[in-house]
Amino acid sequence: MSQALPFRDAEQEDLFSGSKDSPTTIPYSLRLELDIQDAETIQALNALRNERERNEFACQALRIGVLALGQARGEVDSVKIRRESERLIEAMDAKLNLHTQGLNDRLAAVLKDYFDPESGRFQERIERLIKKDGDLEQIMRKQVGAEDSELCRALSSHLGAESQLMQMLNPDQSKGLMAAIKETLDGQLTTQREHVLNQFSLDNKEGALCRFIGELTENQGQLSEKLNGKIDEVVKEFSLDSDDSALSRLVRNVDRAQRTITNEFSLDEDNSALSRLKRMMEDTNSTLHSHLSLDDESSALARLKKELIGLLSEQSEKSLKFQEEVKGSLNAMIVKRDERNKSTRHGDDFEAAVCEFLFREAQGAGDIATPTGGAVGLIKNCKKGDSVIELGPDNACAGAKIVVEAKEDKKYTLASARAELDEAKKNRDAGVGVFVFSSRTAPDALDPLNRYGDDVFVVWDAEDPNSDIFLKAGMTLARALCIRTSSIDAQEAVDFAAIDKSILEIEKQANLLGEIDKWSSTIISNGEKIKKRVTTSRQSMDKQIEILRDKVTHLKEIS
Repeated sequence: MSQALPFRDAEQEDLFSGSKDSPTTIPYSLRLELDIQDAETIQALNALRNERERNEFACQALRIGVLALGQARGEVDSVKIRRESERLIEAMDAKLNLHTQGLNDRLAAVLKDYFDPESGRFQERIERLIKKDGDLEQIMRKQVGAEDSELCRALSSHLGAESQLMQMLNPDQSKGLMAAIKETLDGQLTTQREHVLNQFSLDNKEGALCRFIGELTENQGQLSEKLNGKIDEVVKEFSLDSDDSALSRLVRNVDRAQRTITNEFSLDEDNSALSRLKRMMEDTNSTLHSHLSLDDESSALARLKKELIGLLSEQSEKSLKFQEEVKGSLNAMIVKRDERNKSTRHGDDFEAAVCEFLFREAQGAGDIATPTGGAVGLIKNCKKGDSVIELGPDNACAGAKIVVEAKEDKKYTLASARAELDEAKKNRDAGVGVFVFSSRTAPDALDPLNRYGDDVFVVWDAEDPNSDIFLKAGMTLARALCIRTSSIDAQEAVDFAAIDKSILEIEKQANLLGEIDKWSSTIISNGEKIKKRVTTSRQSMDKQIEILRDKVTHLKEIS
């Protein structure tokens, strides 16, 4: 086979030019004459439709092989790594920008919820706090302002007229401090007086006076007069009749301390501790009000409001810009989708989607799915039949073939589809055929699942997963028809009536599911009806599919 292999890709030029290991300049293109003998490679190349696609496929396969060999020798395409790294960085940057935008939006919403000047929770709470008769004023009045405030009650309980301290300091109280002092002094004075009188009693011969008189009598007769004077001075110190006595000075000090305490907790005195505390609280209240007032532009709340308004404005501009970008992207996507729907290759995309679905479904069933749309069949120059499903060895009719035609073209009616399916079965040597209409181009009033003899017709939407059940049911019907039409010995008793009944029930339930699309236009009035019918239809289809599987299993055992 002779092919021209041009190197037109920019990454290919970077790979084969400018390398430190290449002493010469690599040409822009190179023509090769290749003799290919590998069967798989020949089959892959023959499957392509035209020479241009075959050349491109060969170039890509050759490039992949060259890169794989280079990797096996330990070579690293630094240019490709750099480009992939740049694309990765760009993708990460886009993700981070998107996350930042979302975070900013959520932050703006939360801040607006709390700090919006019209409806924010913070503004509402501040107004309730500082307004007249507000929470702050009520708390201050309750704590220090009213006559029955907590402070007044506390001071009254500790320093009031009925307080324990005042009662202790009240000289009229029998249990007060003065009474206790007086009682103690009286007791001590009585004891001391009795002791002194006892010591100075002439009846006590062992007393100090008798001994002293005896000594004085013996030593000096004038000492008696001096001793009487000293005794009078001691008595005078403990007498309230003298202002200079020790007891009188103690009483004056206690009275002075009481007046000092009373003055410090009186609001009538400007320099009292309570008056200073009141002035400090008034100054604090004034400062707090000035910082939480919106009338003063220099207040903290006003500055916070200004910053929040600026932040919200900035976020609003960013949101509008983001919306414009989203609208532009959506419009571009819509235009791209419309162009794709109008392009001539849209039918090829639908055919590829059907082949991919059949390949996945065949793997689960143990069958072999082969795309044949690009290969000529038994009929000369005929490529009818987009895909062929060959039943696996575990099936009762192993080796039977199902041909599938997939079309997204409005020119196909049910009659023309049957004609093309007959030709496809002959071209691919298949006993059963499945024709898949696109839901966009299917004939009007066509049910989602139909059977005519050994042919099954399905309406499928490649972009709607809910329509997959029709294509699955269609393939199940096709497999059952393969068993139905296969040759079985006359001695084998096979219950084909049950298989026919299951096929008819699946067709019925599939058509009932198709009615749901019609009912969806009146979803409000038919909501319960749709729900009930969908549940019933799905249960019935599942039951009939199980019956088909059981019958197929039975056929496997007896065949």
